[in-house]
Amino acid sequence: MAGSDPSYGMMNEDIWRIFRIMAEFVEGFETLSKVGPCVTIFGSARAPEDHPHYKLTVDTARLFAQNGYGIISGGGPGIMEAANRGAHEVGGVSIGLNIQLPFEQTPNPYIKTMLSFRYFFVRKVMFLKYTSAVIVMPGGFGTLDEFFETLTLVQTDKINQMPLVLMGREYWKGLFDWVSSSMLSEKYILASDIKLMHMTDDPAEALELVKRHAAKECAPNFV
Repeated sequence: MAGSDPSYGMMNEDIWRIFRIMAEFVEGFETLSKVGPCVTIFGSARAPEDHPHYKLTVDTARLFAQNGYGIISGGGPGIMEAANRGAHEVGGVSIGLNIQLPFEQTPNPYIKTMLSFRYFFVRKVMFLKYTSAVIVMPGGFGTLDEFFETLTLVQTDKINQMPLVLMGREYWKGLFDWVSSSMLSEKYILASDIKLMHMTDDPAEALELVKRHAAKECAPNFV
């Protein structure tokens, strides 16, 4: 009988998991499709409020919000909080895409629109689906994962071209130099791939990059 077959129970559980995944996609698409142009900001959850990277993030998010861009963050503390705070302080669109974790990431208080996800891969789609650019602040393994996944999707044309901005030259210079030398010298990437990344310390320069790109690119992400 099907009820006594362990594989039947596993299949039934997987079917319900599919519905949970679908529900997260539907809620995300329905909510974010209505918010207008946005930029996604990645960065460490561990940056304290008095850290220069936190202040740089607030300043960057504030400038983008003042120029009509909503701010999408991971919804947690640190750089994520700073991103939402910058938008919140000028009355901008402040979005947090929180993730349910065993140690429970607490949403920051500067979020206006929050979505909570069980699945990392659904959340990652939402970070990129409705964004005009990705701004990568200093961070750890999670930030690197988000940065390189975005870079790979742009490189392989799985999403449309968009500005990918590394904020904080001193922090990112070693990685940028390694990619530009070691990976390129082995011919594991092309010289044109280097041009997919932009590095700056200046929020105004980042904004100008995004505005120039927006003037010539109107297609939605994910092809």
